[in-house]
Amino acid sequence: MLAKAEDKKPQKGGGKKRRHTGEDGGGGERKRRGGADGEKTQGDGGKKRLDALSVGYFRRVGERLTEGFEDNEEREMFVENVLTEVKGKAALVAMDQTGSLTLQRLLTLSSLDQVGEVLAELGGESGSEFKTVSCDRCGGHVVESAVRQMSRWMESSANTEEEEEEEERCGVLEAQVLSLSQVVRDNSAEFIRHVHGSHVVRTLLHVLGGCIGPARTEARPGAKERNAAPQLTDFEIPTSFWYELKSLTETLMEDVKLGVTDAVASAVFQTMLTVCHRKRPKLCKQLLKSIMEYLTSRSAAPGVSPLLVFLKDQASSHLIEMVIQLAHKPLLRDLYKNHLKGQLVDLALHPIANFPVQRLTAAAAKHKLFLKLFDELIQGLEAILAAGHMGVIVQLAESCAESEEKQGEMMQCLLHAFHCAEPGSRHVSCLPLFMSLLTYDVYYHSDSEGNIQTEVPLSSICYHGSRLVQALSKFKDRSLLLSSLRTLSPADLLTLACDPAGSHVLQALITTSSDKGRGKILKRLEGQYVKMACSRLGSRVLEAVWNSASVSQRQSIAQELVPNESQLRSDQFARHVWAKFALSHFAHRRAHWQEIQTGESKKRKLFNDILA
Repeated sequence: MLAKAEDKKPQKGGGKKRRHTGEDGGGGERKRRGGADGEKTQGDGGKKRLDALSVGYFRRVGERLTEGFEDNEEREMFVENVLTEVKGKAALVAMDQTGSLTLQRLLTLSSLDQVGEVLAELGGESGSEFKTVSCDRCGGHVVESAVRQMSRWMESSANTEEEEEEEERCGVLEAQVLSLSQVVRDNSAEFIRHVHGSHVVRTLLHVLGGCIGPARTEARPGAKERNAAPQLTDFEIPTSFWYELKSLTETLMEDVKLGVTDAVASAVFQTMLTVCHRKRPKLCKQLLKSIMEYLTSRSAAPGVSPLLVFLKDQASSHLIEMVIQLAHKPLLRDLYKNHLKGQLVDLALHPIANFPVQRLTAAAAKHKLFLKLFDELIQGLEAILAAGHMGVIVQLAESCAESEEKQGEMMQCLLHAFHCAEPGSRHVSCLPLFMSLLTYDVYYHSDSEGNIQTEVPLSSICYHGSRLVQALSKFKDRSLLLSSLRTLSPADLLTLACDPAGSHVLQALITTSSDKGRGKILKRLEGQYVKMACSRLGSRVLEAVWNSASVSQRQSIAQELVPNESQLRSDQFARHVWAKFALSHFAHRRAHWQEIQTGESKKRKLFNDILA
């Protein structure tokens, strides 16, 4: 078995490896004199390094882990053998790139008492070594991985006796997590400012709170992953963690100045608030209040709130965004009344402060406070548009949709801002203008009297324009948008359906329309269904349309698609449309297809009635 083979290899040169725990900084493997406790490298601050033989060993271990194991017994034996090799040099392994990656994977397969033993060695007798390992680029990941294993604390056991044994073994890991937290509390300022150490603190906060997100990786996330909030999973925690979380938050609050001024520390405070909001709401309220008290107590110019300064700062604005997002109604009201009233337009025009304004607009949507915010922000609508801060405008529209007030006023202001309010005949041009964020004169190249010089095909659809129309499509009165949509030519509708931003607009407008309104749009789309089906984005729109369409509308779509069977079935996107629409049934067993579609339609209507 490979596990046994790997176990023998390190033992062969085990003594030598323990005496020479590093390798030459230039990559050479020659041993230096006096290196009994590990070789030191020039230009590395004398840091000990894992020797080349051990690096090779852990690389092979990583490869073996990738292959997987036939049964649990084989896996357990392999893990135990490797951890035997780690013992006595856990810190060196953790702080080596290859060793770190392998150890992280190994810890997820280890028992909780094994994880606790590794963590105990990393911390040393008093736990003082935790700081060095946690603040290391590679070591920090290992500490995080070990701490995260506490989420397995209450995994079900076969019987009560095993459960008691498991709890006793978990006590080792529990004690080490508490020890780590104590070290963090003793050195909180250094930890939360450190680019690697701060991540350990954030993981610690999650584990002490009893909720964990996906493991952090070295790979850079994509745009969607960066912007999306991580999905958290709750788990049971020991009672000791309940009290330790409060102690840790109290200590961190002593360094609130760092959380406001330092970008790395700010991220720690944001994690602290997120965890407490989810698991300890009362504690979260206290923390929010304390942070706001600190922010508003700083000295500023006479008659000017210090909060206005912090809102325009890169580091502190992120923390204020989180405070606003989690704030309860009285705090939001106080924030606006005593600090932001009369300042919202200026803040919305600021390159940094406009983001907290967006969070405030979103948070206020379910309160009467929104009406005051709206009345203030709408005065600067055109200036905000000119500044290009479309996030503010989009959020204002989304909050109007949520609060169900000010929708008519919002639409009228947008028509004026895009120069299509007067004369009324320009209303039908609003959709292309909103999607492109261009005024009527610019989009249509009109002359001084407003006469259109040439017919303009749909173009310049942008992300924020798409977001704006999607928000407006949730308004009670969508007649202007739908009238504008119906004036687009079939070619323009196809462009819209196959555009990365436009496809979301068309999908939103069609799926939220009544059967009659949807029918009018689908009538204009006739002749374009095959091209839509053969497009990556168009096929998704077509599927969404199909899901919301009536049986007769589905029949019209199917009749256009079926004659092009060979083209559709050979296309990478259209073949899925062919299968999902059951077009083979439509072509050869029409009555059966009709019966199925009618049944689905009734189910959907019943489901919608229940939700309504």
